[in-house]
Amino acid sequence: MDFTFLLIIITLVSGIFYLIQRISSLHGMLFDIAEFFSSIFIILFIVLFIRSFIIEPFRIPSGSMIPTLLIGDFILVNKYEYGLRLPLTNQILIENNNPDYGDVIVFQYPENKKINYIKRVVGLPGDSIEYINKTIFINGKEIHRDITSKDHKISVDSKFIYTEKNGTREYDVLINPNIGNNFSYRIPQDNYFVLGDNRDNSNDSRYWGPVHKNNLIGEAFMIWMYWNPSSNISISDRFGENID
Repeated sequence: MDFTFLLIIITLVSGIFYLIQRISSLHGMLFDIAEFFSSIFIILFIVLFIRSFIIEPFRIPSGSMIPTLLIGDFILVNKYEYGLRLPLTNQILIENNNPDYGDVIVFQYPENKKINYIKRVVGLPGDSIEYINKTIFINGKEIHRDITSKDHKISVDSKFIYTEKNGTREYDVLINPNIGNNFSYRIPQDNYFVLGDNRDNSNDSRYWGPVHKNNLIGEAFMIWMYWNPSSNISISDRFGENID
């Protein structure tokens, strides 16, 4: 069951008991039940409001965003950055900013909207994008990259990690030069072309197309916790790290 749906139901039930306790004279077990639910209603309402409209936590389950995000990262997502949306339906209530080059976004997977994905925006509506020999070209302009100078503390040959600059954002990507995957694409209006930072191990727009603005959930901006028992990376190495 969807956690947001469950949270809404529990909040509604506790809200009903909250009202009953204030307009009725209950006794015995009914009073105890009503008192319990009414006592947690305010807390649940605040949690639901923050999670639905301001900030929502997510956990990274796969390696498609390595080296930026690792399996076991717990991240925070700004839910208001791309507009205020209704819980469950994701219908836009209030427009806000649009995604920009280099943004790390969480969105509903176009082929199954019950699943949330996280990728990086590399192309905006109307752009012509090409990927030739591991290099991105946007409207004919090459996106420059250099071998990274960062220490990512992951078991990958550092010569395969590059710093890429797209728009005003700089971020690192993992590239395997032995795997070829050229493509070209014209991005429709109201859509965004997204790729995983782990360029050769990511299920992204190359395979199922662009992300429509109606599927956007928010922008990832911080790692607030890390937990992966099979890794030798400590929690303190990741805690509080901003997402480039």
